[in-house]
Amino acid sequence: MCDDLGVSVVATRPVRRVVSLVPSLTEAIASVDAGLLVGATDWCTHPADLDVARVRGTKNPDIRAILDLAPDLVVANQEENRELDVRRLREVGLPVWVTRIETVDGAFASMRRLFSEALGRDVPGWLAEAERLWAEPAQSVRGRVAVAIWRDPWMVVGRDTFTGDLVSRVGWEHAYADADDRYPHVALADLDRADLDLVLLPDEPYVFTAEDGPESFTKVRTALVSGRLLTWYGPSLLEARALLGR
Repeated sequence: MCDDLGVSVVATRPVRRVVSLVPSLTEAIASVDAGLLVGATDWCTHPADLDVARVRGTKNPDIRAILDLAPDLVVANQEENRELDVRRLREVGLPVWVTRIETVDGAFASMRRLFSEALGRDVPGWLAEAERLWAEPAQSVRGRVAVAIWRDPWMVVGRDTFTGDLVSRVGWEHAYADADDRYPHVALADLDRADLDLVLLPDEPYVFTAEDGPESFTKVRTALVSGRLLTWYGPSLLEARALLGR
């Protein structure tokens, strides 16, 4: 079998032990069988009662700790995890399935392959329901929106991103859809401008709060939102359509 990048992955069958290096994939796998998971990153916060070994972060996984867990499969993501770490895991003999997700529809296709091909499991009901919800067109165009992901320096969601596609699908015009980079740096003056209707301030990867972020803006409205709803591609997609639509 081949992962989303076309790399051949040979895993023990049936897959019984999984280490997930991506919070959204952790939540998705747990929705089918939490017992499959033997390891996850420190950032894997859903489900809240997940009791597995922690293997540090998405950008600095503990290779030795992962190897000691003897997983049948490690799941990763092209954007969230470093190619260097994926290569190191493969060099010590661990099979790694890498997802690539840049659109909402791409997320659905990738998740179906993860369950059916990589894990050998049935596709969960929530995935089909999420596909149905997101197939519905937006009711109206809400205005122009930007999604900030960092400050000092300020960075926003740009072209060819899952988050950019997601906000477009709920009716917003994604202001940085044609940016040169996927996550460009911007000057605050270019973000706090009258021709934007809204700047979304999520709580990840930078933790924007009521006291840290909104005070920088004087010309455009801001809204604090859950980063899980904006950037995760798992069961959260069921909630995201309705909540972000509001």
